[in-house]
Amino acid sequence: MKQNIFLIVLFLINQLAISQIVINEIDCDTPGIDNLEFVELKSQTPYLSLDGYVLVFFNGSSNGMNTSYYTIDLDGYVTDVNGLLLVGSSSVNPLPQLIIPENIIQNGADAVAIYQANDLDFEIQTTTAYVDDTLIDVLLYQTNDSDGLGLVSIFSEFNSAIQIINEGSGNNTNSIQRNNDGTYSVGTPTPRQLNDGTGIALNGIAISVAQNQFNEGDTFNITFTTEQNVTTTLNFTISLNLDTFTNSDFTGNTSLTIPVGQNTTSTTITITDDILDEGDEVLKISYLNLPQEYLILNSNLQIRVVDNDYQVANFGTPLNPTFGNVTSTQPNNYYDSLDGLSGASLKQAIQNIIANPAVVRAQTYADAITILKEADQNPANSNQVWLLYTEQGRSKIDYQTTSNSTGKWNREHTFPRSLAGYNNIREDDYANGKDVFWETSADSLRHGNSDAHALRAADGPENSSRNNQHYGQYTGPTNTAGSFYGDVARSVLYMELRYNGLQIVNGYPNTTGQMGDLVTLLNWHRNDPPDDFEMKRNNIVYTWQFNRNPLIDQPELVEYIWGNRVGQTWIQTLAIQENNQLKIQLYPNPSQGEIHIKGLKKQATITIFSIEGKTLKTLKTIGKTPLKLNLQKGIYILNIQSQEKNLTKKISII
Repeated sequence: MKQNIFLIVLFLINQLAISQIVINEIDCDTPGIDNLEFVELKSQTPYLSLDGYVLVFFNGSSNGMNTSYYTIDLDGYVTDVNGLLLVGSSSVNPLPQLIIPENIIQNGADAVAIYQANDLDFEIQTTTAYVDDTLIDVLLYQTNDSDGLGLVSIFSEFNSAIQIINEGSGNNTNSIQRNNDGTYSVGTPTPRQLNDGTGIALNGIAISVAQNQFNEGDTFNITFTTEQNVTTTLNFTISLNLDTFTNSDFTGNTSLTIPVGQNTTSTTITITDDILDEGDEVLKISYLNLPQEYLILNSNLQIRVVDNDYQVANFGTPLNPTFGNVTSTQPNNYYDSLDGLSGASLKQAIQNIIANPAVVRAQTYADAITILKEADQNPANSNQVWLLYTEQGRSKIDYQTTSNSTGKWNREHTFPRSLAGYNNIREDDYANGKDVFWETSADSLRHGNSDAHALRAADGPENSSRNNQHYGQYTGPTNTAGSFYGDVARSVLYMELRYNGLQIVNGYPNTTGQMGDLVTLLNWHRNDPPDDFEMKRNNIVYTWQFNRNPLIDQPELVEYIWGNRVGQTWIQTLAIQENNQLKIQLYPNPSQGEIHIKGLKKQATITIFSIEGKTLKTLKTIGKTPLKLNLQKGIYILNIQSQEKNLTKKISII
């Protein structure tokens, strides 16, 4: 009996040995945006359950200090008929069985290891690579890197002959592949194929759609084609659901059949034209029950669905600004403590309001994405955000999530991080919502990183072009109207008021905490006064941070802190009266070149400035006489003076 028990135990040990999972192939660096990286695992027997295994990636660079940076729990996954499990992003072809985000796998010098363990055993950036009886396999790799010797030292205990395998220089087209004798070689990637060319050839199936964007109410076909005619009837189902796009958003057959001897089938889908403003959505074409003997050449195909039920606000975009339609939601008496003050006392009193630690909240940098989708919403299309520098709308769902920024929008720091000296912390990566926040004060400079008053939605490539240039050095893309000038001026001047350690100065300083150019920003503020768009975003940010940008609510404060009234005493009511001395209306605005002035009783002198503050021309008019401006398309500032009173207005010529 004891002998039988011994034989059973020996059999189980042998079975475990031949069923071990190994790292069969890795492509750690690919050309372009690194979206085709993958890791392939291989078991000695097909259809091996990977329950109890975990895949761990270690950073072997000098900064990474051999700690784990990404962990994948393999519970629930099974290798295929050839014993393979492909791990990669949905951009990899054929489609991996286990999908991970793009550009996750670092290119070295690093390591990837398989443990019989729990993913919770590897806390990110704190767990150092180690060898014990739970380590199943490990591969050290690099791309012409000089570091990684620490990983060699650690894992030599597992394999005394271990070395770092070099995939090649950056942006290479190679992968590192395991040979049958356990060594590695470098060659053309072979995802979902055995590296020696043997194994069962799988019949690939591909999805095709005529275009990648449709409107509500459109009808389109989805075609499925196999590489070889099927030898038995292929029945499968698909899903189009993703996030808010559900079965109620379309009609059409999702259960399909390819008959024996054929290689194609299709289905017709009609997108429901409802009356709901759901925003632009994305449908994802994916398989639900495709048999294992078929190789998915592409899946999770994403199609844009444009919602035609968007809302238009009662105020204009910064290119076609309106004034007075949006009212400040500041609490009663919010600025009363400023009255009677001047100079440094006035500045400190402002900070006491907008940085009050008992009131003001700080959100995470991830929360800022949600804030911007609301605060920077395009007034002409509620499904879009308004992009700061390029002066255009872009769908909210086009937020940048990978290294590819083309056609995407992201978060632009008007006061660049490298100039200010703040940056992300780990907790900034998590969106917690309005009710979870940090306490903050004037000395909490780090919170400037996520302060929505100084963050704007911006085109990805244009954000990169601006980089960390000072305003004045950077004046925006060519052939744009500069509708953002006053917005960014008030944004960065707010930052000086809000946080200790930040200052707006003349010129282009290289001292951390300083930003320029003050003269430029003052001109931009004066010539591009706050409009309804800016007031609306001020109101929205207030609901999150419980503070406001006072330079939007009370733009005259700029002159008392930095401009031509420094040292004078601030009285809120007088400042407001001064701003509205001349009681007239100017229309139409936007205009095609001719304007009327209502309420003008005497002759007026009208000085026209460019958005940059350059004087263009001076005109005179009387009463209701139409005034022809003879201006090119763009945004201009009109200063109207009559009877020793004046009024400044921004006008758009279309």
